[in-house]
Amino acid sequence: METAAADEVSFADVLSAAQAITGQVVRTTTATSRVLSRMTGAEVVLKYETQQFTGSYKERGALNRLLALSDDERSRGVVAVSAGNHAQGVAHHAQRLGIAATIVMPLGTPFVKVARTRALGATVELVGRTFDEAAVRGGELADEGLVLIHAFDDPHVIAGQGTVGLELLEDRPDLDVLLVPVGGGGLASGISLVTGELAPGLRLVGVQSERYPGMARALSDDPEPVPGGATLAEGIAVARPGHVTTRLLRERLDDVVIVTEEQIEDAVNSLVEVERIIVEGAGAAGLAALLARREEFAGRRVGIVLTGSNIDQRVLAEILQRGLVRSGRVATIRVLVDDSPGRLAEVLAVVAEQRANLLEVRHERTSGQTHAREAIVLLTVETLDVGHLAAVGQALEDAGVNVV
Repeated sequence: METAAADEVSFADVLSAAQAITGQVVRTTTATSRVLSRMTGAEVVLKYETQQFTGSYKERGALNRLLALSDDERSRGVVAVSAGNHAQGVAHHAQRLGIAATIVMPLGTPFVKVARTRALGATVELVGRTFDEAAVRGGELADEGLVLIHAFDDPHVIAGQGTVGLELLEDRPDLDVLLVPVGGGGLASGISLVTGELAPGLRLVGVQSERYPGMARALSDDPEPVPGGATLAEGIAVARPGHVTTRLLRERLDDVVIVTEEQIEDAVNSLVEVERIIVEGAGAAGLAALLARREEFAGRRVGIVLTGSNIDQRVLAEILQRGLVRSGRVATIRVLVDDSPGRLAEVLAVVAEQRANLLEVRHERTSGQTHAREAIVLLTVETLDVGHLAAVGQALEDAGVNVV
């Protein structure tokens, strides 16, 4: 599939996009998080693109591109290749504008994104294991006459995404640093046009996942392919960034921070606990960078764009459960006991005395660690924190219970 030509895109284009899409997308909230600020030592300012109708900033650029179509192009219909958020943005606004839309998505796209895209009126084709493989099919449909709405490497899309930065700096012109997730680079490129004009002293930092550091490698002229693979941040899982976006960010991006899957997971979990909001992996990448490098950003006013909320419910449930385990609030304690009447009740009484909440009890009578008339008992408990969990374990040992 051909990428967009390296057309010029400017701050004036962002202003035009803002005028074009006003009233058709949400002007999202900008707010300071007092708890995250305490946690990190920075003044943390969040931009809630999760408030968009489709749950992502992507509809800004999609709408701006659709509004630029000629009458002939509108009659032919459009095609987009996307793992989800761009797909929903194109589908939603194409339906509003009476434009037929076909969306090509990789086979591994979360079910929730596929279902929502179809519900928004688009025809969905699931093709290929990766974005690049799906893009081949998108190119074929474009060759057949559909108008390609590129997810990031298009001047109109870039200008539309830049309206995020325009709103953010209107609300908080005093920011020192802005952390922006980067996949193909459309959002960061659009925002860079705004910061360059309105806040030239602001430090613009891109954030990428360790499995898809495509932009970081492009900016350093590193020819090595990205590691790839399954990632929680599928919204920024782009192996090859755009030509237009790379050119813009080479001139305007101050740094790129690479975050791990575990750091992204911790950020998603923290946003649920602290802000009581659901943010997908890509959307939480900015917070992941701040949490990972808090000493670097301490004492500064740090803006973070929460880019999207479209996370699979099953994945979210797993993240929350793993977060409870890592924080010591849910754990399974294995104890070896005599398999005799009343012994389990004695063990459970110790747990109750420590004010731990018992969630589940299981027996293993055939374990290789046991003899006849012995059993391994697995106690799944809920505690306040790691210290409380340690106290429960110590109380069991003090009571003569063999913790294994």
